[in-house]
Amino acid sequence: MLEVLDVSGLVTFQDSGRRGWQSYGVPVSGPMDWFAYRAANTLLKNSPDAVAIEIGLGEAVFQAKRDCVLAVTGAGFDVENYVWTFPLWTSFYVRAGWRVHVKKTGRGNWAYLAIAGGFETQSILGSKSAYLRGGLGSAIRAGDVLISREPAVELPKLAARDFPVEKYVKYDQSPVIEVITGPQADRFTKEGLQTFYNGEFTLSKTFDRMGYRLEGNSISHADGADLISEGMTMGSVQVPASGQPIVMMADSPTTGGYPKIANVIRADLPLLAQCEAGVSKIRFQETTVEKAQRKLAALQ
Repeated sequence: MLEVLDVSGLVTFQDSGRRGWQSYGVPVSGPMDWFAYRAANTLLKNSPDAVAIEIGLGEAVFQAKRDCVLAVTGAGFDVENYVWTFPLWTSFYVRAGWRVHVKKTGRGNWAYLAIAGGFETQSILGSKSAYLRGGLGSAIRAGDVLISREPAVELPKLAARDFPVEKYVKYDQSPVIEVITGPQADRFTKEGLQTFYNGEFTLSKTFDRMGYRLEGNSISHADGADLISEGMTMGSVQVPASGQPIVMMADSPTTGGYPKIANVIRADLPLLAQCEAGVSKIRFQETTVEKAQRKLAALQ
């Protein structure tokens, strides 16, 4: 059990996502960095889809109401627990009364705080992920008391563990993001395709959980920028009339009316999620479905 003492930025509960409702216009939601989310639960031997706290673009301070074990993963944060500072991708014991500060320090956007046993919160449409635009769940605020479930393993056995993140994912502000060719690639000029695959983009400051707007050389269309709305998913790369690509993220709308030049593979979505606005230097590289599946299997 944790009491929230202070928050800034966007702090919400997230699980693995809300599937089965896309045909009704409800996004999947879930974590922006699915790998960091799953690793936090893995450190505590929680269920892979246990509820965790996502801390985005800000900080959070908690006070333990009883002894517990926490794990924090992600990029661009440190963790202060009582009088100690812990690196990310570790689990640590917290005694009742101690304060835990998840502190923004560097390059990255999202951190994930998991508790042994997982957090308990209301399920809506089969998921406990917050989707604030749709009124599903709510942001975590100062004064909230967050309830946890009983852990499956004794607390001392869960503390002082670390996850070898560098073995699997190398977070970088100059990532090469692999993509699958999009269904409307033929709606772009040869020069437009070359701009997308050979150019360099940075993340706009107007990004959010719905989409990452990128900035770079304009991508030219061959046949206009509008089409009849059709299905989208996290990772879809739309290019509106401005020629600046938008990558759909966790709260992606289920349909969109701009041509999709590519789709970011699931294994590389964590790298993109942790790119920082105005700093990142993002490049795209085409891959195949088979290679993308093998890369994802290695992470899972």
